[in-house]
Amino acid sequence: MIEVVAALIWDNDKFMICQRPENKACPLLWEFVGGKVEPGETKEQALIRECQEEMAIMLFVGDKFMEVTHEYPDITVHLTLLNATIVNGIPQRLEHNDIRWITVDEIPQYEFCPADKEILQKLLSF
Repeated sequence: MIEVVAALIWDNDKFMICQRPENKACPLLWEFVGGKVEPGETKEQALIRECQEEMAIMLFVGDKFMEVTHEYPDITVHLTLLNATIVNGIPQRLEHNDIRWITVDEIPQYEFCPADKEILQKLLSF
């Protein structure tokens, strides 16, 4: 099982989503920014590192929003979504195809990675 962390970053009533690159798994699907937890890292440290690498932003990482385990055909992912706030920098597309800020009502307009579906349902239920 692969440990993955992602950030739920809000700006007033909108949250940030990112479109995966064409050349990676789940090409051009939308997701929350984040990535794999490396050996010896905490989830918080991994999320801070990934956001620096992928977007050139510094985060303050808050509490856990939720956890999901999803089985893809080739791997099983355990995803922890953490609430986070940008404390420095403006998100840049260093890794992703696109970045958007959307409202909860706009979720159905985007096609997300399968592991994110349960998270999106929880957001929609608020």
